[in-house]
Amino acid sequence: MRYKAVVFDLDGTLLNTLEDLTDSTNYALAACGYPERDITEIRYFVGNGIHKLIERAVPEGISSDELEKCFEIFCEHYKGNMENKTAPYEGINDMLKSLYENGVKLAVVTNKAEFAAKELVKRLFGEFVSVVIGGNDKRPLKPAPDGLLDALKLLGAEKHEAVFVGDSEVDIQTAKNAELECIGVLWGFRKKEEIEKLGVKATVETAQELEKILLS
Repeated sequence: MRYKAVVFDLDGTLLNTLEDLTDSTNYALAACGYPERDITEIRYFVGNGIHKLIERAVPEGISSDELEKCFEIFCEHYKGNMENKTAPYEGINDMLKSLYENGVKLAVVTNKAEFAAKELVKRLFGEFVSVVIGGNDKRPLKPAPDGLLDALKLLGAEKHEAVFVGDSEVDIQTAKNAELECIGVLWGFRKKEEIEKLGVKATVETAQELEKILLS
């Protein structure tokens, strides 16, 4: 078997979280009297953590205090509404189960706030994924390699034994910064041509195709 460990991004890779992120962002924007954003805009605002999401969503020129107020409203709303419409992409559960049963160690490294990442992974993939590293104030966010390297240590895997799977330019750059192979999924938050031009080991269109590569 090729890989001892597989590390996944979360939003846009394992989970389709876009509608819940959009709903909570627009709840916060409306509460602060700002114009709402459509789901296409939110799609390109995500990837660098929820603070950056709100920073991109609010109108230009607001004060830092106003930004923080909007961010706090978002966080409070998202905590109670992060699983309303969020669900695994097709075939993800079966793929994770197969990898787990074949002895592959699994982790998630995401810029999503750690409180949300840990809760969602626990509820949806808890028996399969042993390590979850989310956005917090202990380490820099992706594309810094710190979280990915920490995950490998916790999994007991060397770089040459592992691969990172993601759906965005942030994920691909993270893998490069960690000197790790990267597989790009084409069902996530970025278009196919955007992923393919960034130089990944492979791209996949289905979870079944990904499983085949990971277990080959």
